[in-house]
Order: sequence, then C-alpha cells, then structure tokens
Amino acid sequence: MNSDRIIVALIDITEIKRLTNSLKGSIEELKRTFQETIELLSSIVEIKDPYTFGHQKKVSEIASLIAEELNLPQKEIEKIRIAGLLHDIGKIAIPGEILNKPARLNALEFEMVKIHPKVGYEILKKVNFLSDVAEIILQHHERLDGSGYPNGLKQGEILLPARILAVADVVEAMTSHRPYRPASSIEDVIEELRMNSGKLYDPEVVSAYLRIYSNLSLHLL
Repeated sequence: MNSDRIIVALIDITEIKRLTNSLKGSIEELKRTFQETIELLSSIVEIKDPYTFGHQKKVSEIASLIAEELNLPQKEIEKIRIAGLLHDIGKIAIPGEILNKPARLNALEFEMVKIHPKVGYEILKKVNFLSDVAEIILQHHERLDGSGYPNGLKQGEILLPARILAVADVVEAMTSHRPYRPASSIEDVIEELRMNSGKLYDPEVVSAYLRIYSNLSLHLL
C-alpha cells in the first residue's frame, strides 16, 4: 500500500469514528429527551391529583422489580417501567373534585373514575413508540375473573405486563394514605394478594412480589 492510500484510509477511519461518536451523542440525547417527556407526562396527573403524588413512580418501581423477578426480557421490563409511570395519565379527564374528594366515591363518581384506563390508552396510542405501553395501561384494572374494567377481560386475555402492573398498583395504593381511609399494613396487603391470587391477580405475579418482599424483609433484619 502506497502512502496516498494509507492517508486516505486514515482519513476514512477518522471520519467513521467522528460519525459514530456523533451518532452516539444523538442517541443519548434522544434517550434523555424521551425520559424527560415521560416524566413530564407523569407529573401532569400528580399536579391535578396531589393525594397520589409519587404513586405512579412507586408503582413503576414495584412493577419493574416484579418483571425482573420473573426474568422478563429487558425490553419488556422497560415497557412495564414506562407503563407504571404513565398508568394514571387518563385521570386528567376526571374532575378534580372527584379525584380529591375527602370521602368514598358514590357509584356515579366511581363510574367516572373507571374511564381513566381508556382515556390513557386513547392519549398514548397516537404516539407510535408508546403504542405497546398504551395497551398495558388500558388493561391494568382488568382482573382474572372478568370483574375488572374497562372491558371485563379474563385470564389469558390480559397481557402479562398489565397483570404485573395490576399487582404493583394494588400494593402501592393499599399502603398509601388517602383522605377517605388510612394506609393499610403490608400484612393486610399480603393477605389481599394471597386471598385473591388466581381470582383477581395472576398467581405467578403474586408469588414474584411475595418473594421480593420476603427477600427485602430478610435484608432489613
């Protein structure tokens, strides 16, 4: 190889490295922008419903731990994490006086609250890279026996990520204070999960959460 070819080859390699570094920088910037967008969307609900401040983040963390315990692929875990952060975004369509009511909801008010998975789905399905997340959010209040909402799905009709999110949501909601009731103890939460495992909640998901809790308790001893 003569000197001219060596110089050309070095220039080509240098240009490839420059383009590669530029592409990596662009990808990292897109990731940051994406995460900031998710966090912004998540915060919208918490501004309207201060009683659930931090709820979506905690649900996301619990759901992600369950997904990891079940050895799901990283791509699925990421979808579940995002779904947790956005699962209540549909509550922006519900009047504030209902969300912040310092007493239990009446039947009509509860029916209004039940629209939030559908509203969240309609909002997010329009964003191509959030379409899978939208499906998870649509189903996160479905229950194995068909008693959930909005579509009364049963058993295998419910996506696994939605079944994971359902358990995480119940755990976080029960252990958090609300204006109309005090927080439940973790023992009460575990009883609820065990009593309704296979009826309302996926048994494998419940078992995964119980293993996580058991391991966490052991580390705290």
